[in-house]
Amino acid sequence: MATIPSHALRHLTLTRPWLCKIRCTTSLAFSSQEPLLTYPDNNDNNDTDHTKKTTNSKSQAFFPKKNQVLELECESLAFKGKGVCKVADSGFVLLCDNALPGERFIGRVSRKKGSYAEVTKLKTLSPHRDLVDAPCEYASYCGGCKTQNLSYEAQLRAKEQQVRELVIHVGKFSDKNPDFECIMKPIVPCDVQFHYRNKMEFSFGTQKWLPKELLHEKLDGNDNYALGLHAPGYFDKILNVDKCLLQSEPANKILATVQDNWKDPELGLSPYNVHSHTGFLKHLVLRTGRDMKTDLPKLMVNFVTSSYKPEMLKPLVEKISAIPEVVSIMNNVNTSVGNTSIGEEEYTLYGKSTITESLRGLTFQISANSFFQTNTHQAEVLYKLIEDCAGLRGDASEIVLDLFCGTGTIGLTLAKKAKHVYGYEVVAQAVADAHRNAKLNGISNTTFVQGDLNKIDENFGEHFPKPDIVISDPNRPGMHMKLIKFLLKLKAPKIVYVSCNPATCARDIDYLCHGVMEQNIKGCYKLKSIQPVDMFPHTPHIECVCLLELC
Repeated sequence: MATIPSHALRHLTLTRPWLCKIRCTTSLAFSSQEPLLTYPDNNDNNDTDHTKKTTNSKSQAFFPKKNQVLELECESLAFKGKGVCKVADSGFVLLCDNALPGERFIGRVSRKKGSYAEVTKLKTLSPHRDLVDAPCEYASYCGGCKTQNLSYEAQLRAKEQQVRELVIHVGKFSDKNPDFECIMKPIVPCDVQFHYRNKMEFSFGTQKWLPKELLHEKLDGNDNYALGLHAPGYFDKILNVDKCLLQSEPANKILATVQDNWKDPELGLSPYNVHSHTGFLKHLVLRTGRDMKTDLPKLMVNFVTSSYKPEMLKPLVEKISAIPEVVSIMNNVNTSVGNTSIGEEEYTLYGKSTITESLRGLTFQISANSFFQTNTHQAEVLYKLIEDCAGLRGDASEIVLDLFCGTGTIGLTLAKKAKHVYGYEVVAQAVADAHRNAKLNGISNTTFVQGDLNKIDENFGEHFPKPDIVISDPNRPGMHMKLIKFLLKLKAPKIVYVSCNPATCARDIDYLCHGVMEQNIKGCYKLKSIQPVDMFPHTPHIECVCLLELC
């Protein structure tokens, strides 16, 4: 397994006497807990230029101040893809967006948060060690593909190391244990690194985001309108995007068609203004599915608008429907002032109201607001890993409890080997989709129930027989303590924990295996394996599949 040893730190030579030199580490980079540090008294009133020199004396530990300018070097990535630096003597952690391992740069401390600080990069002094040319023209700005100019091999190393550090420091599993290397599996790469997303959501806006070098340009009227992605840190500014390398080529064809026409004054279309709450167009959502007979891509276009005015969309609908891959054009109407793309009402403007996709030999119908794994290709890999961890005997004798089941994709793929699958999900539409998908595939041994797993009571386990296998696939916050207590009381022989957030995943498996001493809760599971999966290349996101067995 490729890792970055935490002792591999370099003492750097001070090349600019007016800057402070910082070294980097991996040891605290990945903890979900903030490092606990004691701030020394600082009576130095002679800090007019917001800079400070460090010394070799450990008794004079250095803590940077807000607006201080520092020279930094990054050696690791933290959760969400931030570069991690650490002050040599004090252990103070600094996080910098868009900093990559090996990169030397000048940064300004922008915010202090107790025991760590955030840094804004001002200038790169030398590039990171695995530099590649980012093929996307927006890679430096949009924030979606933060690591596109980092070689894919280096991305995988960073993600694997991130999970490893979290399992050790948050999950409290010692890497000195001889079984640790067998438990911690190498990350599974994604064979398709571009055009892998089957869903992209673009926003319309009245304020086009511009890079600093173009801020002097004055844009008026339609020239200031934009369709694209929210600029990082701005809810009201849109980075205009003509092509996204993460979505399919037919989706880019649709995006280009909309971009070429929507600002035509004769159409009378206006983007939604998030300040005045006026305007018509809110979002453009593109979803890619497949024709089950030909295996060719078939697309759904969803316009999210502030009101229902189909006659205004008609010119765009006519142009988009001429694209052969388009089989569905929907209109979600969202009258609220919020930024959601889910409408209170939904209308079909052209074609069908759903598209189809195949996963693990099953067919799924996908509506405009359905949840479905965003990377279909890698979802096949992920679900195969889940099936392998579940280890169903295939004699239709075992009960599966599918928690956070969504539209039922995991439970339905396991149903063919199980006696019965019981799925629980809080979103009503997802439960309805799960029922529909079960019927579509002729599966009758599943039960899907709407319910909030964060609010379960002591009677929750009475609604289904004791399961042989529990599948838990929570969202980013992980599992609520009520659910963890229930699982520890239930004592199912096997839990397969699927996580999109390795930090909360490590926390939850710590509770299930080691218990919670403060609450007098005893753990009763043993971690057998943890498998990182790269679902989204060039982004900081990581999926993990963990297998726990009852002690």
